Amino acid sequence: MNDYYADLGVPREATPEEIKKAYRRKARQLHPDVNPGADAEAEFKRVSQAYDVLGDPAKRASYDRGQDPYGGSTGGFGQGFTFSDIMDAFFGGTAAGTRGPRTRVQRGHDALVRLDIDLATAVFGGEETLHIDTAVLCQTCTGSGAQPDSRTRSCQVCGGRGEVQQVQRSFLGQVMTSRPCQACRGYGDVIEHPCFDCSGEGRVRTRRDLTLRVPAGVDSGTRIQLTGEGEVGPFGGEPGDLYVEIAVEPHETYQRRGDDLHGSLEVPMTAAALGATLPVETLDGLEEIELASGTQPGETITLPGLGVTHLRGQGRGDLVLHVDVKVPTRLTDEQRELLTRLAESREETRPTGRMGANGPGHGRKSKLWEALRGR
Repeated sequence: MNDYYADLGVPREATPEEIKKAYRRKARQLHPDVNPGADAEAEFKRVSQAYDVLGDPAKRASYDRGQDPYGGSTGGFGQGFTFSDIMDAFFGGTAAGTRGPRTRVQRGHDALVRLDIDLATAVFGGEETLHIDTAVLCQTCTGSGAQPDSRTRSCQVCGGRGEVQQVQRSFLGQVMTSRPCQACRGYGDVIEHPCFDCSGEGRVRTRRDLTLRVPAGVDSGTRIQLTGEGEVGPFGGEPGDLYVEIAVEPHETYQRRGDDLHGSLEVPMTAAALGATLPVETLDGLEEIELASGTQPGETITLPGLGVTHLRGQGRGDLVLHVDVKVPTRLTDEQRELLTRLAESREETRPTGRMGANGPGHGRKSKLWEALRGR
């Protein structure tokens, strides 16, 4: 009779847990997939038979008394040794045969929709109506998938277990495997009379309207999560979430830069020179601004707190106006005479261009000036 304790490398007083650990260690080393070869295969069979005996309390007790652990049968590796033992040895778990039928009820998928809003809604927030095409609970069968007054029956192929077992012989002996039942698709029961409205899925697709509160300060690319507003799962499963992606439409006057708004302010040449009080249409309404005399093109006027609401935090950004001085292109005779008199009074009838300090020609002693004088 083989010395099973020596085969596993454990003492005779080893605990069941120690025996299991020893077998796992040796099985990983000797398994044919890891260590091919005739010697490794034979050694793997020997330690597997040792674990088959010592891992079973009744067989171990019979073996310790010097009796045949297989009760006088032909013995040998494989008697009563199932795929569950191998799975337990390698992964510390149980085989697939203990899974049982799977449930029909599943969580629904998440959904993503795009919402176009104007700049004012992005600044101040507001309510928008969403039109969503999604899966909802079937009202005819209330999610069961079966016609009213009908029931499901237990699968006759798998007996309601949701899986079928098959015994195969290999060099390991008799190995039992499990696979989902094809007749019931692993559910364990069969819907004999599926619901006509949902075709036995427990949900139907429809369009529904949803009111969304858009928070102030959102920008293009912002996603708003609505928990439980996605698709209902099969057979009345928990609905997924709905994600709304914001897209802000361009504004005819203002552009957004962070939480500030920027726009161009066109002013007449005379207003820029003399100064004026100008009305400006903002997103908050009509505002009057004071334009200082001598305002130059490209200068900016900042109106604090008239920009975009901070999405995370308090307050708002600024409204920045970029001054654009408009020079008249057509003049009447009277206007031309007035401008000529103004130019004469400012000694600007023969104006000369001035280049910047870093320009080529800076100063009377520049090389360009000397060249011109020498001509």
